[in-house]
Amino acid sequence: MKILSRVHAAFLPAVLVLGLAAPALAQTRNLVVSTFAIQQDATRRNLYAPFEAQCGCRVVADLGNSAERLAKLEARRASPEVDVAVLSDVNAAEAAQKGLIEPIDPAALSNFARLHDFAKDPVGGNFGVGYTFYATSIVYRTDKLPQLASWKDLWSPALKGRFALPNITTTQGPLMLFMAERAHGGTSPDFQLGIAKVAEIKDSAVTFYERSAQLTQLFQQEEIWAAVTGRFNWPNIRKLDLPLGWAKLSEGQTGGINVLTLVKGARNRDLALRFIDAWLSTEVQTRMAMDLVDSPTNKDVRLPPAIAEQLSYGDDVVGTLRLIPPAEALANQRAWVAGWNARIAR
Repeated sequence: MKILSRVHAAFLPAVLVLGLAAPALAQTRNLVVSTFAIQQDATRRNLYAPFEAQCGCRVVADLGNSAERLAKLEARRASPEVDVAVLSDVNAAEAAQKGLIEPIDPAALSNFARLHDFAKDPVGGNFGVGYTFYATSIVYRTDKLPQLASWKDLWSPALKGRFALPNITTTQGPLMLFMAERAHGGTSPDFQLGIAKVAEIKDSAVTFYERSAQLTQLFQQEEIWAAVTGRFNWPNIRKLDLPLGWAKLSEGQTGGINVLTLVKGARNRDLALRFIDAWLSTEVQTRMAMDLVDSPTNKDVRLPPAIAEQLSYGDDVVGTLRLIPPAEALANQRAWVAGWNARIAR
């Protein structure tokens, strides 16, 4: 009995230590981030893991496309499970209208001043900060066509039967209409002029594509010489053994922004703000850009030419960027689709 007592006494401190450790483990917080599924391995390496090491927390990614995850936020608004929602700027505007997210105080973000101006308040009301963006222009065969100088060149006889345009159901469809409207002197947010002009060339288009990946095959098979597309698709297209160029057009480029938002009623509001700030840092944005995950909105990021060429990057891109205000897009989406169906899809 004495021997057993001594053994029990010897193990007692270890038991006490384990007992004390248990509550500490139980207090580890999960920061839930609703985000896109793309490039999650690189995002964990460049962002989640370093942040977890700093905060002593665990980052849990809830994955899906922007619209699907917005619907989940709305369904769970009474008891939100998500802390940070990564959304398109238009979906963020909708989330703000529905009271699903709350404003972010710029003073709470040490990296706010490092952002390009267009990324500081892209949604309005400080309901989100832009962490990445892309430009949209025309990719074209430089050996088949003269240098494209305007969006109006899509209406050139030289392109008849040799170009592809995005469908209205894609993210690129409204952007194309926006620039068609501007190029022909229109200013209406319902894009009626842009729709009418695209209707003029609808029979000359090889296709109105649904997926950006289709363009690689169309160029490779030499079915098309030009296409409207986002810069995110440029790395794939430029891998083709073809003379291809990214058009720098007189009316500028359009594009889109993805934003970081703070979910209203977030359980881990303090961690959420720290996480958003970390994502905007020069270090994280540089790592993400070097892995070709995101085009940086942090203007202090410096990239080598070989990487910069594959992203939306640099003052020359930022200076020519023409964006659709998210609230305007949200208000006019139905009109765009109706006009498209009446004039182009029929």
